[in-house]
Amino acid sequence: TFDQWLDTLGKALDKAEESGLPDKIIAKSAAKLGDFLAESVEPDIPENRLLKNLWSVSNDREQEALASAMIKLVRKSH
Repeated sequence: TFDQWLDTLGKALDKAEESGLPDKIIAKSAAKLGDFLAESVEPDIPENRLLKNLWSVSNDREQEALASAMIKLVRKSH
C-alpha cells in the first residue's frame, strides 16, 4: 500500500538523518532514487503510477522539487 511505502521511506529517511546527512544531500539522493524507480520499476498502485507520470514529464529542477515534496510528506506521515 502507499502507507507501507511511505513507512519504508520514513525508515530510510530516519537513518539518513541519524547519520547526519544534510537535507540537500538527502534531496539529491531522493531524486536519484526517483530516477531509478521511474526507469526500473513498474508502479503497482495508482499513487505510484501518478508519481511516475509526474516524474517523467518533469525537468531536473521540477524533479528535485518533487523529491523535496516527497521528503516533506514522508516526514509528516512518519
